[in-house]
Amino acid sequence: MTHVLLILHVLAAIVAIGPVTVAASMFPPAARRALDAPDGVGTVRLLHRICRVYATAGVAVPVLGFATAAAMGVLGSGWLIASTTLTAVAAGLLIAFVLPHQDELLEQVGSGQAVERAHTVRLAMSTGIFNLLWATVTILMIVRPGSTTGV
Repeated sequence: MTHVLLILHVLAAIVAIGPVTVAASMFPPAARRALDAPDGVGTVRLLHRICRVYATAGVAVPVLGFATAAAMGVLGSGWLIASTTLTAVAAGLLIAFVLPHQDELLEQVGSGQAVERAHTVRLAMSTGIFNLLWATVTILMIVRPGSTTGV
């Protein structure tokens, strides 16, 4: 059962978190270009929708992660506690900063207002931190101290 949970956890991370990190990274430059390109508003809307839908699906990642950790008997491990903390910070950043700023920019783009570069730069920075947090969690999951894989 542990193998099945681990497979589902990794697949959920790839399928759910991957699209959010890519779409969120593409959003700020797409918002800057939206007024100049005929299909720009549609692209920005699509990127925002991808972020929202896959962020919701991403809830499965920590749920399956906790189930896997419980099955493996590693719930008290330091690497798991660190990963859980970083995951919570990443989720908070996505919910509190990235998605709301995307909403604001999408509203500006949709109404034909000029998009302020400073606003897109702040969003890009928040998105970069979000992506860095997920990269760190991924590294902790692969290299985890005390691993029984012998690596």
